[in-house]
Amino acid sequence: MNGRILIALAVTGLFAITGVLWLATSGLRSSAPIGRPLATASASASPAAGPPARLADAAAAAKPSPAPSQAVDQTFVIKRILPIRGAIKYGEWHWDESGVPAGPIVITVDLDARVLSIFRSGYEIGAAAVLLGTEDKPTPLGVFPITEKDRSHISNLYDAPMPYMMRLTNDGITLHGSKVEWGYASHGCVGMPEAFAAKVFAASKVGDRVFITRGKTVGMGDSLVSS
Repeated sequence: MNGRILIALAVTGLFAITGVLWLATSGLRSSAPIGRPLATASASASPAAGPPARLADAAAAAKPSPAPSQAVDQTFVIKRILPIRGAIKYGEWHWDESGVPAGPIVITVDLDARVLSIFRSGYEIGAAAVLLGTEDKPTPLGVFPITEKDRSHISNLYDAPMPYMMRLTNDGITLHGSKVEWGYASHGCVGMPEAFAAKVFAASKVGDRVFITRGKTVGMGDSLVSS
């Protein structure tokens, strides 16, 4: 009888410890949308913005490897998502490239989450809340190569400074440093906190691709560049 009681107590204690560990780590994500949601759904400055992008199911990481005919380029497969706890607030940004190997850069922007992420060799090295366009001057969806970089650009259309400008289209859509606060919007560009924009500018080069999507979700093992 005493032996059975001791075994039962040990099993109960094991389940309790497992529950504590799950609660301690549940705020960290093993998968995430291409962009992360802002702190609240009401934080969207543009009428075009929808609800925060959903998180992918953690089970996505367990999906089987693709057949040889469907193999994806491993340099663009997600190998790490920054362990950011909670939603990203306006003006907030994160950067960690420690231990990340050299390799190709992919930048993603999610219009629903209003967040830009930058990946190197499949490792997310930075993420920030960004400003986007309005309903009248929306930020376009699509895949855009960076065609020009200018550290101290002045807008020809608005005679306004656009530090760390990275051009995406010939009609003026760019990534650039900006004042990222609630209530502000752009004329279609993607505005980043200036200190974060400086890091993206230094890490990227002409020809790197920027994927602008609405609510697309990716997880560990997924391809960043698949349609």
